[in-house]
Amino acid sequence: MADTIDRHDLEREIAAGAVTVVETLREQHFADGHLPGAIHIHFEAIGEKAPALLPDKDAAIVTYCTNTACRNSEAAANKLTAMGYVNVRKYAEGKQDWQDAGLPLVTS
Repeated sequence: MADTIDRHDLEREIAAGAVTVVETLREQHFADGHLPGAIHIHFEAIGEKAPALLPDKDAAIVTYCTNTACRNSEAAANKLTAMGYVNVRKYAEGKQDWQDAGLPLVTS
């Protein structure tokens, strides 16, 4: 099971440029709005796309999806860990929590 990060810590790490944030939903959801600086890798494509998009296995990475009911971020974080990434956490509350806190999403 992946370690978690809360919204406050994630917001700080994004502002500091200290983390790579990965949205694990379908591409249309990403285009409709994503966390600042996030990249898109659908959870089913982690094995295929992570090596090119996330070349540093020591970098801080946070996966997220919609909310605690959505399991995409957990699946993605577990897959990344199995692939040898050593600093992976999930933002379990996801995009819904971010928006509920009044924080902006970025549109493509």
